[in-house]
Amino acid sequence: MCRSQISSRNHESDHVSTESVEIIYILTSRGRKIPAHAQILSKASPVLESIIHTPMNKRSSENTIRILGVPCEAVEAFVQFLYTIRCSEEEMESFGIHLLALAHVYLVPTLKMKCTKFLIRRLTIENVVDDLQLARLCDAPDLYLKCMKLISNRFKSVKETEGWKFLHNNDPFLELEILKFIDETESRRKSTRKHLQEQSLYFQLSEAMDCLEHICTEGCTSVGPYDKVSSKNRAPCSKFSICEGLQRSIRHFAKCKKRVNGGCVRCKRLWQLFKLHSSICELPESTCKVPLCR
Repeated sequence: MCRSQISSRNHESDHVSTESVEIIYILTSRGRKIPAHAQILSKASPVLESIIHTPMNKRSSENTIRILGVPCEAVEAFVQFLYTIRCSEEEMESFGIHLLALAHVYLVPTLKMKCTKFLIRRLTIENVVDDLQLARLCDAPDLYLKCMKLISNRFKSVKETEGWKFLHNNDPFLELEILKFIDETESRRKSTRKHLQEQSLYFQLSEAMDCLEHICTEGCTSVGPYDKVSSKNRAPCSKFSICEGLQRSIRHFAKCKKRVNGGCVRCKRLWQLFKLHSSICELPESTCKVPLCR
Protein backbone atom coordinates (compact mmCIF):
# COMPACT_ATOMS: atom_id res chain seq x y z
CA MET A 1 0.00 0.00 0.00
CA CYS A 2 1.43 3.41 -0.99
CA ARG A 3 1.84 6.37 1.36
CA SER A 4 -0.96 8.33 -0.35
CA GLN A 5 -3.43 5.50 0.39
CA ILE A 6 -2.43 5.48 4.04
CA SER A 7 -2.77 9.27 4.23
CA SER A 8 -6.23 9.13 2.63
CA ARG A 9 -7.34 6.39 4.98
CA ASN A 10 -6.05 8.38 7.93
CA HIS A 11 -8.04 11.52 6.96
CA GLU A 12 -11.25 9.55 6.36
CA SER A 13 -11.17 7.93 9.80
CA ASP A 14 -11.68 9.50 13.19
CA HIS A 15 -8.16 8.71 14.33
CA VAL A 16 -5.86 11.27 15.83
CA SER A 17 -3.59 13.42 13.63
CA THR A 18 -0.79 11.88 11.60
CA GLU A 19 1.90 13.35 13.83
CA SER A 20 0.71 11.27 16.82
CA VAL A 21 0.26 7.96 14.92
CA GLU A 22 3.09 5.45 14.92
CA ILE A 23 4.17 4.24 11.48
CA ILE A 24 5.18 0.59 11.12
CA TYR A 25 7.06 -0.77 8.11
CA ILE A 26 6.19 -4.26 6.85
CA LEU A 27 9.22 -5.89 5.25
CA THR A 28 8.39 -8.30 2.38
CA SER A 29 10.43 -11.09 0.83
CA ARG A 30 11.73 -8.77 -1.92
CA GLY A 31 13.09 -6.34 0.65
CA ARG A 32 10.32 -3.82 0.01
CA LYS A 33 8.99 -1.92 3.02
CA ILE A 34 5.25 -1.20 3.13
CA PRO A 35 4.32 1.62 5.56
CA ALA A 36 1.19 1.18 7.70
CA HIS A 37 -0.35 2.66 10.82
CA ALA A 38 0.33 0.69 13.97
CA GLN A 39 -3.15 1.49 15.30
CA ILE A 40 -4.86 0.07 12.18
CA LEU A 41 -2.80 -3.10 12.25
CA SER A 42 -3.41 -3.61 15.97
CA LYS A 43 -7.17 -3.33 15.58
CA ALA A 44 -7.26 -5.68 12.57
CA SER A 45 -5.04 -8.47 13.92
CA PRO A 46 -4.34 -9.59 17.50
CA VAL A 47 -1.09 -11.16 16.31
CA LEU A 48 0.14 -7.92 14.78
CA GLU A 49 -1.00 -6.10 17.91
CA SER A 50 1.14 -8.41 20.02
CA ILE A 51 4.15 -7.83 17.76
CA ILE A 52 3.68 -4.06 17.72
CA HIS A 53 3.47 -3.88 21.50
CA THR A 54 6.58 -6.00 21.95
CA PRO A 55 9.34 -3.85 23.51
CA MET A 56 11.74 -2.35 20.98
CA ASN A 57 14.73 -4.18 22.40
CA LYS A 58 12.99 -7.54 21.62
CA ARG A 59 12.04 -6.72 18.04
CA SER A 60 14.23 -7.86 15.17
CA SER A 61 14.24 -4.34 13.77
CA GLU A 62 12.88 -1.04 15.07
CA ASN A 63 9.40 -0.25 13.68
CA THR A 64 9.63 -3.18 11.24
CA ILE A 65 7.50 -6.31 10.95
CA ARG A 66 8.75 -9.08 8.70
CA ILE A 67 6.18 -10.93 6.54
CA LEU A 68 8.26 -13.26 4.42
CA GLY A 69 7.60 -16.42 2.42
CA VAL A 70 4.78 -14.99 0.28
CA PRO A 71 4.86 -12.69 -2.76
CA CYS A 72 5.23 -8.98 -2.09
CA GLU A 73 1.96 -8.31 -3.95
CA ALA A 74 0.13 -10.73 -1.65
CA VAL A 75 1.41 -8.82 1.40
CA GLU A 76 0.23 -5.56 -0.20
CA ALA A 77 -3.23 -7.05 -0.79
CA PHE A 78 -3.25 -8.30 2.81
CA VAL A 79 -2.39 -4.87 4.25
CA GLN A 80 -4.94 -3.22 1.98
CA PHE A 81 -7.61 -5.61 3.30
CA LEU A 82 -6.73 -4.67 6.88
CA TYR A 83 -7.48 -1.06 5.93
CA THR A 84 -10.52 -1.46 3.67
CA ILE A 85 -11.92 -4.95 4.48
CA ARG A 86 -12.13 -5.45 0.72
CA CYS A 87 -10.25 -7.67 -1.70
CA SER A 88 -10.73 -7.64 -5.47
CA GLU A 89 -11.52 -10.73 -7.52
CA GLU A 90 -8.22 -10.32 -9.37
CA GLU A 91 -6.28 -10.29 -6.09
CA MET A 92 -8.14 -13.39 -4.93
CA GLU A 93 -7.43 -15.10 -8.23
CA SER A 94 -3.72 -14.32 -8.00
CA PHE A 95 -3.08 -14.61 -4.25
CA GLY A 96 -6.06 -16.46 -2.73
CA ILE A 97 -3.87 -19.25 -1.33
CA HIS A 98 -1.33 -16.80 0.14
CA LEU A 99 -4.05 -14.60 1.60
CA LEU A 100 -5.65 -17.60 3.32
CA ALA A 101 -2.29 -18.47 4.88
CA LEU A 102 -1.76 -14.86 6.03
CA ALA A 103 -5.31 -14.64 7.40
CA HIS A 104 -4.72 -17.83 9.38
CA VAL A 105 -1.32 -16.83 10.74
CA TYR A 106 -2.35 -13.31 11.73
CA LEU A 107 -5.87 -14.26 12.93
CA VAL A 108 -8.00 -12.24 10.51
CA PRO A 109 -11.24 -14.29 10.41
CA THR A 110 -13.08 -12.06 7.90
CA LEU A 111 -10.36 -12.47 5.29
CA LYS A 112 -10.05 -16.17 6.10
CA MET A 113 -13.75 -16.68 5.42
CA LYS A 114 -13.57 -14.78 2.12
CA CYS A 115 -10.57 -16.80 0.98
CA THR A 116 -12.22 -20.07 1.98
CA LYS A 117 -15.35 -19.29 -0.04
CA PHE A 118 -13.28 -18.24 -3.04
CA LEU A 119 -11.13 -21.38 -2.98
CA ILE A 120 -14.23 -23.58 -2.65
CA ARG A 121 -15.68 -21.96 -5.79
CA ARG A 122 -12.54 -22.64 -7.80
CA LEU A 123 -12.02 -26.26 -6.72
CA THR A 124 -11.09 -28.59 -9.58
CA ILE A 125 -9.76 -32.09 -9.99
CA GLU A 126 -6.29 -30.66 -10.61
CA ASN A 127 -6.03 -28.39 -7.54
CA VAL A 128 -8.15 -30.26 -4.99
CA VAL A 129 -5.23 -32.13 -3.37
CA ASP A 130 -3.17 -28.94 -2.97
CA ASP A 131 -6.16 -27.09 -1.52
CA LEU A 132 -6.82 -29.99 0.87
CA GLN A 133 -3.28 -29.75 2.23
CA LEU A 134 -3.70 -25.98 2.61
CA ALA A 135 -7.03 -26.46 4.40
CA ARG A 136 -5.36 -28.77 6.94
CA LEU A 137 -2.48 -26.36 7.56
CA CYS A 138 -4.76 -23.31 7.87
CA ASP A 139 -7.54 -25.01 9.86
CA ALA A 140 -10.24 -24.29 7.25
CA PRO A 141 -12.90 -26.97 7.92
CA ASP A 142 -15.32 -25.87 5.18
CA LEU A 143 -12.63 -26.05 2.51
CA TYR A 144 -11.33 -29.33 3.97
CA LEU A 145 -14.76 -30.97 3.77
CA LYS A 146 -15.43 -29.76 0.23
CA CYS A 147 -12.05 -31.09 -0.89
CA MET A 148 -12.68 -34.45 0.76
CA LYS A 149 -16.10 -34.78 -0.87
CA LEU A 150 -14.72 -33.92 -4.31
CA ILE A 151 -11.89 -36.44 -3.92
CA SER A 152 -14.35 -39.08 -2.71
CA ASN A 153 -16.72 -38.51 -5.63
CA ARG A 154 -14.01 -38.30 -8.32
CA PHE A 155 -11.31 -40.49 -6.81
CA LYS A 156 -10.32 -42.26 -10.05
CA SER A 157 -9.69 -38.93 -11.77
CA VAL A 158 -7.91 -37.42 -8.76
CA LYS A 159 -5.51 -40.38 -8.60
CA GLU A 160 -4.19 -39.43 -12.05
CA THR A 161 -3.20 -35.88 -11.03
CA GLU A 162 0.31 -34.74 -10.15
CA GLY A 163 -0.96 -33.49 -6.80
CA TRP A 164 -2.08 -36.98 -5.77
CA LYS A 165 1.17 -38.56 -6.95
CA PHE A 166 3.14 -36.08 -4.84
CA LEU A 167 0.85 -36.74 -1.88
CA HIS A 168 1.24 -40.49 -2.29
CA ASN A 169 5.04 -40.21 -2.23
CA ASN A 170 5.38 -37.61 0.55
CA ASP A 171 2.39 -37.61 2.89
CA PRO A 172 1.16 -41.16 3.70
CA PHE A 173 -0.78 -39.94 6.74
CA LEU A 174 -2.96 -37.60 4.69
CA GLU A 175 -3.39 -40.32 2.07
CA LEU A 176 -4.63 -42.70 4.80
CA GLU A 177 -6.95 -39.96 6.09
CA ILE A 178 -8.45 -39.57 2.61
CA LEU A 179 -8.89 -43.33 2.13
CA LYS A 180 -10.62 -43.60 5.51
CA PHE A 181 -12.96 -40.76 4.58
CA ILE A 182 -13.82 -42.47 1.28
CA ASP A 183 -14.45 -45.77 3.06
CA GLU A 184 -16.68 -44.11 5.68
CA THR A 185 -18.56 -42.21 2.97
CA GLU A 186 -19.22 -45.41 1.05
CA SER A 187 -20.38 -47.14 4.24
CA ARG A 188 -22.80 -44.28 4.91
CA ARG A 189 -24.10 -44.50 1.36
CA LYS A 190 -24.69 -48.24 1.67
CA SER A 191 -26.40 -47.75 5.02
CA THR A 192 -28.62 -45.02 3.54
CA ARG A 193 -29.52 -47.19 0.54
CA LYS A 194 -30.35 -50.09 2.85
CA HIS A 195 -32.45 -47.85 5.07
CA LEU A 196 -34.35 -46.48 2.05
CA GLN A 197 -34.95 -50.02 0.77
CA GLU A 198 -36.25 -51.08 4.17
CA GLN A 199 -38.51 -48.04 4.32
CA SER A 200 -39.83 -48.85 0.85
CA LEU A 201 -40.47 -52.46 1.89
CA TYR A 202 -42.31 -51.39 5.06
CA PHE A 203 -44.39 -48.95 3.02
CA GLN A 204 -45.31 -51.65 0.51
CA LEU A 205 -46.22 -54.08 3.30
CA SER A 206 -48.33 -51.43 4.99
CA GLU A 207 -50.23 -50.77 1.77
CA ALA A 208 -50.64 -54.50 1.15
CA MET A 209 -52.07 -54.96 4.66
CA ASP A 210 -54.54 -52.12 4.11
CA CYS A 211 -55.60 -53.58 0.78
CA LEU A 212 -55.98 -57.08 2.25
CA GLU A 213 -58.34 -55.81 4.94
CA HIS A 214 -60.17 -53.70 2.36
CA ILE A 215 -60.66 -56.66 0.01
CA CYS A 216 -61.77 -59.04 2.73
CA THR A 217 -64.08 -56.51 4.42
CA GLU A 218 -65.55 -54.39 1.62
CA GLY A 219 -64.51 -56.16 -1.56
CA CYS A 220 -62.80 -54.71 -4.61
CA THR A 221 -63.78 -55.47 -8.22
CA SER A 222 -63.77 -59.27 -8.45
CA VAL A 223 -62.91 -60.37 -4.89
CA GLY A 224 -64.94 -59.62 -1.78
CA PRO A 225 -65.75 -60.86 1.75
CA TYR A 226 -66.32 -64.59 2.17
CA ASP A 227 -69.85 -64.05 3.52
CA LYS A 228 -70.98 -61.77 0.69
CA VAL A 229 -71.25 -62.09 -3.04
CA SER A 230 -68.77 -59.75 -4.69
CA SER A 231 -69.96 -57.37 -7.37
CA LYS A 232 -68.04 -57.34 -10.62
CA ASN A 233 -69.34 -53.86 -11.29
CA ARG A 234 -67.70 -52.46 -8.17
CA ALA A 235 -65.38 -49.53 -8.96
CA PRO A 236 -61.67 -50.06 -8.21
CA CYS A 237 -60.22 -48.46 -5.08
CA SER A 238 -57.49 -45.80 -4.99
CA LYS A 239 -54.82 -48.51 -4.60
CA PHE A 240 -56.10 -50.61 -7.46
CA SER A 241 -52.63 -51.66 -8.68
CA ILE A 242 -51.90 -53.29 -5.31
CA CYS A 243 -55.42 -54.63 -4.86
CA GLU A 244 -55.39 -56.20 -8.31
CA GLY A 245 -52.22 -58.18 -7.52
CA LEU A 246 -53.63 -59.27 -4.15
CA GLN A 247 -56.90 -60.36 -5.72
CA ARG A 248 -55.03 -62.52 -8.21
CA SER A 249 -53.01 -64.07 -5.38
CA ILE A 250 -56.19 -64.75 -3.34
CA ARG A 251 -57.89 -66.40 -6.31
CA HIS A 252 -54.75 -68.47 -6.95
CA PHE A 253 -54.49 -69.42 -3.26
CA ALA A 254 -58.09 -70.68 -3.27
CA LYS A 255 -57.51 -72.99 -6.24
CA CYS A 256 -53.82 -73.98 -5.93
CA LYS A 257 -53.19 -77.70 -5.37
CA LYS A 258 -49.58 -77.32 -4.20
CA ARG A 259 -50.31 -74.72 -1.52
CA VAL A 260 -47.62 -73.74 0.96
CA ASN A 261 -46.50 -77.22 1.94
CA GLY A 262 -46.23 -78.16 -1.69
CA GLY A 263 -43.75 -75.41 -2.43
CA CYS A 264 -45.86 -72.83 -4.28
CA VAL A 265 -44.04 -69.50 -4.06
CA ARG A 266 -47.15 -67.37 -4.63
CA CYS A 267 -49.03 -69.22 -1.90
CA LYS A 268 -46.11 -68.81 0.51
CA ARG A 269 -46.09 -65.04 -0.04
CA LEU A 270 -49.82 -64.74 0.61
CA TRP A 271 -49.50 -67.02 3.64
CA GLN A 272 -46.81 -64.71 5.03
CA LEU A 273 -49.15 -61.76 4.53
CA PHE A 274 -51.92 -63.61 6.40
CA LYS A 275 -49.49 -64.36 9.25
CA LEU A 276 -48.39 -60.74 9.40
CA HIS A 277 -52.00 -59.60 9.56
CA SER A 278 -52.84 -62.06 12.32
CA SER A 279 -49.86 -60.88 14.40
CA ILE A 280 -51.09 -57.28 14.47
CA CYS A 281 -54.85 -57.72 14.19
CA GLU A 282 -56.67 -56.31 17.24
CA LEU A 283 -60.20 -57.27 16.23
CA PRO A 284 -62.05 -60.11 17.98
CA GLU A 285 -61.70 -63.41 16.13
CA SER A 286 -65.39 -63.48 15.27
CA THR A 287 -65.42 -60.06 13.61
CA CYS A 288 -62.22 -60.15 11.51
CA LYS A 289 -63.02 -61.23 7.96
CA VAL A 290 -59.45 -61.79 6.81
CA PRO A 291 -59.05 -65.51 6.05
CA LEU A 292 -57.08 -67.63 8.56
CA CYS A 293 -56.69 -64.73 11.00
CA ARG A 294 -57.58 -66.99 13.90
